Amino acid sequence: MEARELSLAGVWEFTPILRPDDRGVFLESFKSTVFEAHVGRPFDLKQMNISMSRGGTVRGVHFADVPPGQAKYVQCFSGSILDIVVDIRVGSPTFGACEAVELTDTSRSGLFIPEGFGHAFCALSDSVTVGYLCSEEYAPAREHGIHPLDPELNLPWPAMASTVLSPKDADAPTLAQAVATGLLPDYSACLEFAATMNGSST
Repeated sequence: MEARELSLAGVWEFTPILRPDDRGVFLESFKSTVFEAHVGRPFDLKQMNISMSRGGTVRGVHFADVPPGQAKYVQCFSGSILDIVVDIRVGSPTFGACEAVELTDTSRSGLFIPEGFGHAFCALSDSVTVGYLCSEEYAPAREHGIHPLDPELNLPWPAMASTVLSPKDADAPTLAQAVATGLLPDYSACLEFAATMNGSST
């Protein structure tokens, strides 16, 4: 499995080795030793989610309060998606920046998104199935969102992205509104929490 850290520090893409034969293909979609060697922390799986979406569907931008937040390991099981990670940690040197990665059922890559980042995706194929390994169980009181079409964020959505959003996403605040109301994670708090995950102290 190959690993590369993206432009947002702490966000990693993992690309497995595919082993095809006349029966199909085999791969290791997640391996804790490889993950920990690169990311420097364990991934404590608490929940797995699967979403199925039609082409053009936009989901996100979602995030959770830190601590404990909710780290995610995202994979596209069928079809393809444009997966977008946004640094929404107030005080971060890359605050407001995003990274977009295409995840497909051909490469089978996985994307690790640490606590404190926002996550969204658009379905690029007619239908997609996306799986998320989550470090914490879903807790509605700690879960929040930012409007995915916020012009200030200016996320690189493809032309086919739908403007029809879920009621929750359509009602989400803009980035500026989320900052003004104190909704977003604090950069220092996220670093302190990350230190507890890798066993170091601050």
